[in-house]
Amino acid sequence: MIEIRNLSKSYPTENGQLNVLSNLSLSVAEGETVAIIGPSGSGKTTLLLLLAGLEKPDEGDICFNGASLTKLNVDHLADIRSSNLGIVFQSFHLIPSLTALGNVSLPLEITGIKDVKNRALNMLDKVDLHQRNKHYPAQLSGGEQQRVAIARALVHSPKLVLADEPTGNLDLRTGSKITDLLFDLNREIGSTLLIVTHDQMIADRCSRVLRLHKGRLL
Repeated sequence: MIEIRNLSKSYPTENGQLNVLSNLSLSVAEGETVAIIGPSGSGKTTLLLLLAGLEKPDEGDICFNGASLTKLNVDHLADIRSSNLGIVFQSFHLIPSLTALGNVSLPLEITGIKDVKNRALNMLDKVDLHQRNKHYPAQLSGGEQQRVAIARALVHSPKLVLADEPTGNLDLRTGSKITDLLFDLNREIGSTLLIVTHDQMIADRCSRVLRLHKGRLL
């Protein structure tokens, strides 16, 4: 499903170019669950942003289902994200002016899927938040916001789910529940799951674990 070839990414700083990823190559098969672990600053989040088409690499190529992301324009990348990708951000990134139902409905509305409300409510029920569907993000706890974020990422049954430290802002008990939920829903919709994490327990549940160190895969 994913083929990364010789990927490099750097950012300008006051002290010159900061090399974040260096000549990285990786293949991920359909249906795999892959954890990427490594210390802060190793390039994990940058890799996810590149896979999501939210950043452009300096060199190399990323192919998703045979399409080269580096050669697509902004509109085509947006189409791929809306129809094929589910992204779980560490900081949730819920839209504060929308209710839980509104946030989960958004991917369905963008792609023009019918029966939006019932599908969104069904997904909120799966994350045990049906009764909170009319609440806004500010009225939800951190764990509840993360569950809404996961529901939003999975409601349109994406082929690929990218999760950036999905339990990073949660306590141990809530984080464990969120982890169970993420893997259970992932198995249910049959998608490929790629998780960036510091949590070894999450990594141990994946079919493959990769370590990033100073921009290189070990």
